Amino acid sequence: MKYVSTRGRVEPISFKDAVMMGLAEDGGLLVPAEVPKLTGADMERLRNLSYPELAYEIVSLFTDDIEPEKLRDIINRSYKVFDTEEVIPVVKKNGIYIAEIFHGPTYAFKDIALQFLGNLFEHILQERDQQLNIIGATSGDTGSAAIAGVRGRKNINIFILHPEGRVSPVQEMQMTSVPDENVFNLAVEGTFDDCQYIVKSIFADLDFKRQHSLGAVNSINWARVLAQIVYYFHAYFRAAENGEKIRFVVPTGNFGNIFAGYFAKLMGLPIEKLILATNENNILSRFIMAGDYTLQDVVATHSPSMDIQLASNLERYLYFLYEKDTERINRLMETLKQEKGIKFPEADVKKVQEEIDTYSVTNDETVGVIRDFYNETGYVLDPHTACGVKAGLVHKEEFKTVCLSTAHPAKFPDVVRDAIGEDPDKPEGIKRIEGLEKRKVSIDNDIEKVKAYIADNV
Repeated sequence: MKYVSTRGRVEPISFKDAVMMGLAEDGGLLVPAEVPKLTGADMERLRNLSYPELAYEIVSLFTDDIEPEKLRDIINRSYKVFDTEEVIPVVKKNGIYIAEIFHGPTYAFKDIALQFLGNLFEHILQERDQQLNIIGATSGDTGSAAIAGVRGRKNINIFILHPEGRVSPVQEMQMTSVPDENVFNLAVEGTFDDCQYIVKSIFADLDFKRQHSLGAVNSINWARVLAQIVYYFHAYFRAAENGEKIRFVVPTGNFGNIFAGYFAKLMGLPIEKLILATNENNILSRFIMAGDYTLQDVVATHSPSMDIQLASNLERYLYFLYEKDTERINRLMETLKQEKGIKFPEADVKKVQEEIDTYSVTNDETVGVIRDFYNETGYVLDPHTACGVKAGLVHKEEFKTVCLSTAHPAKFPDVVRDAIGEDPDKPEGIKRIEGLEKRKVSIDNDIEKVKAYIADNV
């Protein structure tokens, strides 16, 4: 399997090279040159596998440059650290299925991909005798999960940018209480979009990237998306009969989580439609409903991991929507850069709507969903999952529906307390870090200052 850029100006590369490159050197995103297709017989064979076994079968379709036993070992070690043997439980509540994709070390769905990516990085670096300096931006959960995936590992440093004061206290604590010397937390005066822009700009400086051996941990790295494809198959097998079409509801801000579902559908998973759930930062909803992808100011909400305007993984979706027309992608991305927005024609919007529906949820609605769902079922939702459940309840009568539950409610205790009148149960992993010393550096929203900090600390 070879990997190519959505912008068409990088020669095809191997899986391991794609992992190490992160962002394509032409500024695009790396994608598989081909889409592996699964038959009904394949689906039946995969149905009863354990999560690590299923992950091996799916991931191995995308890589031919890692020995099978080594790949199995990487995957098995990645999911041994989860707090349930099932890795992702799927429960049915109030007529919808909820896939709990938050049982990793940091209690967020990002652990699914970042434990895998951390072990993958370690394997490749040891094999090549190389050093890697990871830089990433986070709206809350990616940072702590990425740090958990690589903390203390040899030959790796990690620099995580987060928007100062715009992540939850638990999310900040998970990132900044890690004492390992290879971990650097940078609190940027700005929004997540500012952090993401800085990271992508640094990767665009190819001389700086090569000089300092930079690697990506955000969902711009294909391995992140690859690991997420697996849980769509897992959840489908737990909720549906073979061949039955279902819907997935996906809370998302950066489009990576839902793009993994879209790719699973391309592979043959019987997804009737994907439902994109978001909060008041509804640029993706506007894109789906009206073809309006115009950047606006980011609004702080109860679901901070979705407080995003510039969704980097949308580029991967557009690449497939426009049948791999890389020149068109280059023109669209240049328009976005110059005009801070894209207006899509009606015919293209209709194509999108055939595959993806959308629902945006206000802060007040988020609290109301957490309260009502708890009163009806006794089940506690985090605010991101509440956005998805709101959409799922609207659609549950039409098709069997699976909602992805992206974070443990204990990561957002203030919102949950406001909704149900009491604190959510707190996992031991969160209790252990309360009161620990925080290690972070406040830094200006300035690309050159961030580059200088990285250069001084690699």
